[in-house]
Amino acid sequence: MEVEQKVFQFNDMLGPEKIIYIHDVETKLRAVLVIDNTARGPALGGIRIASDITTKEVFRLARSMTFKWAGIDVPLGGGKSGIFADSKALNKIELIRAFARAIKPFSENTYIPGPDIGTDEQCMAIIYEEWGRKSRAICGLPKELGGIPLDELGATGYGVAVAAEATAKFKDLELSDATASIQGFGAVGAAAAKFLAEKGVKIVAASTTQGAVYNPKGLDLKKLLELRKRYGGLCVTKYEDATHIEKDDLLYLDTEILVPCARPDVITEENVDKVKAKLIVPGANIPSTEEAERILHNRGVIVVPDFIANAGGAVCCSVEVLEGGTWEEATKRIAKKLAENIRIILEKAFREKKYPRDVAKEIATQRVLKAMKT
Repeated sequence: MEVEQKVFQFNDMLGPEKIIYIHDVETKLRAVLVIDNTARGPALGGIRIASDITTKEVFRLARSMTFKWAGIDVPLGGGKSGIFADSKALNKIELIRAFARAIKPFSENTYIPGPDIGTDEQCMAIIYEEWGRKSRAICGLPKELGGIPLDELGATGYGVAVAAEATAKFKDLELSDATASIQGFGAVGAAAAKFLAEKGVKIVAASTTQGAVYNPKGLDLKKLLELRKRYGGLCVTKYEDATHIEKDDLLYLDTEILVPCARPDVITEENVDKVKAKLIVPGANIPSTEEAERILHNRGVIVVPDFIANAGGAVCCSVEVLEGGTWEEATKRIAKKLAENIRIILEKAFREKKYPRDVAKEIATQRVLKAMKT
């Protein structure tokens, strides 16, 4: 297949170990599971549902998970899965059930699923049911089933706030003096805004697929969160005390912190010159191209590698799956793991005059290779 040939242009000494294509005639399910590397443990990565995803994107996300687990030094491997469908499809439950049955042979010791774009705790509960209500190798289960609900509590967004605080020290920036723009005011973006605000950051802009709002004096976050709960992505269109701008224009606002929490590659070589933020702390996976990150770094902008900045949800998953821990235990682990590894990465990057992403990948790769040797 042409798509497979494109993917295998990216294979290397780390992986991928397996690419499994899935087709269920009855439900018309089309999906792919990429298991990148399991040297450090079972591959844990979310299930993404989108009509425009590609195998290449799923592979890139799986590799990001390999780097993420190794980068924060948690004994798990990298994987990701994608369902080629509209996340609001009427037969979404049937698609999840069919997918759960298809990947069951890879469960427990090979692949541990979790929520991602288009899936949530309820989807994980469906997989739990399809697997016989015995497996604990599922991340992000509802709390009624013993899980730590990632979206409800905002684990990834909490990690973003921790990452921003750790990174700000390298720019001599006080969070109480900082402004932030949130690109993608969904589960991750809303949580990131909430936890950043608790650290003193002024949230001045937010966007969804429906548009964006901007107020240099600060948004009424409580009001915007209430509107999101009521209207979903339409919340920005209902918010009144702000200027309504094009959603892509949010990326170019003159704020200290930019938090991209939407789809991949929103910052590229074509638009990077318009970006004015001093810190970029991604809540999304691969929101910028590597070349764009290099350009920003050369301008003095610190871009935290996405697989470190948004690892809060991953750390929370590891606490849930590996230890059966609580949200309180997860937040302590997130704060420790992210702050510690960001310090190591940025200190090495500035000391050796390297790009933060390159340093993070070097550290993660060495940890994976060491595991592969043993």
